[in-house]
Amino acid sequence: MAGKLTTAQGTGILLVTANVGSLFEDPENLQKTWLREFYQTVQSHKPHFLAVHCQEVGGKNYEASMSHVDSFVKELLSSDAMKEYSRARVYLDENYKSQEHFTALGSFYFIHESLKNIHQFDFKAKKFRKVVGKETCSETLESTPSLEKEKFPQDYFPECKWSRKGFIRTRWALPDCVFDLVNIHLFHDASNLVAWEKSPSVYSGTRQKALGYVLDRITDQRFERVPYFIFGDFNFRLDSKQVIESLCSTATMQTVRTADTNEVDKLIFRESDNDRKVVLQLEKKLFNYVNQDVFRENNGTSLLEFDKELSVFKDRLHELEISFPPSYPYSEDSNQGKEYMNTRCPAWCDRILMSSSARDLVLKPENEEKSIVYDNIGPNVCMGDHKPVFLSFRITAGAGKPNANKHKCCVVQ
Repeated sequence: MAGKLTTAQGTGILLVTANVGSLFEDPENLQKTWLREFYQTVQSHKPHFLAVHCQEVGGKNYEASMSHVDSFVKELLSSDAMKEYSRARVYLDENYKSQEHFTALGSFYFIHESLKNIHQFDFKAKKFRKVVGKETCSETLESTPSLEKEKFPQDYFPECKWSRKGFIRTRWALPDCVFDLVNIHLFHDASNLVAWEKSPSVYSGTRQKALGYVLDRITDQRFERVPYFIFGDFNFRLDSKQVIESLCSTATMQTVRTADTNEVDKLIFRESDNDRKVVLQLEKKLFNYVNQDVFRENNGTSLLEFDKELSVFKDRLHELEISFPPSYPYSEDSNQGKEYMNTRCPAWCDRILMSSSARDLVLKPENEEKSIVYDNIGPNVCMGDHKPVFLSFRITAGAGKPNANKHKCCVVQ
């Protein structure tokens, strides 16, 4: 990368989303591999502006993992691979003692030395400020003026039980355009059995409500509307009932109930002949399907017809074509790079979505097709239970100019 990066062909943007919970459960084995693959992606795409949205920073037990989080951040900020990124902003939600506020989100932004003029929005003062130096904020992000952070209202949480779900929004002004970047973590499927009961599942309804809440917040009247990219762990799942009916179309189903409560404990799908071989065993946290290859062949794209949760937002959110396998749940065994765990039906949980105006920035006619890449990181090695997903593109000179003028990029300090 030495000194060769210029903005003549436009500004190179790299957006990455990564649920990093696994990295802090096994930092010795996973973190080195993860960072190596991440640095290779950065060096391959050579962005001027790099945004990394992390979820589950610190893993399941933040208090025990805080030292691992600190070393992960220090490594990112001081590594040789990142030395040409002369400015950085790191926002870590470390307020783990506050159930009402803690989201375990971490947002990292790196700016290459060749990008001369970049400003960040101050949401309190309602003006842009020039980005200089490197800063890390980890105390009470609620009062940090350079971002908006919210946890979902408690009644949005399934059974009103708090979990680490919410969003962080920042706003950036490049020489040619302004955009919002939103880090998001939505609710997971608590039980495979409940997800199977109806189509669409009750869980997808909860995610839909929460995502609608975020979209309403980031486009409300408090600030000028700008193009936005929203990327994180949406926890989108395949339509469970439909995908199981497809995978087990010739099988017969056996229901096993608990003796004491008579609740469904497991569902066993067997082939009608072939010695009644078990095709799928389904339990609350077990999805044991006989042939994992179906999720890997042609990157699992034959299953995209069951990926429906985004369709509700088709007028508000856009995505480039998916050509990578489901991003979750990969084995956390550091020797297994391509195996899925048999806990959940594999799904594209980790996504990079955008508003119509942001899509215009990405697809501007001046852009050559080959300079846009939407893919995963570390396809052949263990990256934890989620594979990070990235979008690389260039914003051509003048691409957002009407936008930039309209949104008062000149109000800087």
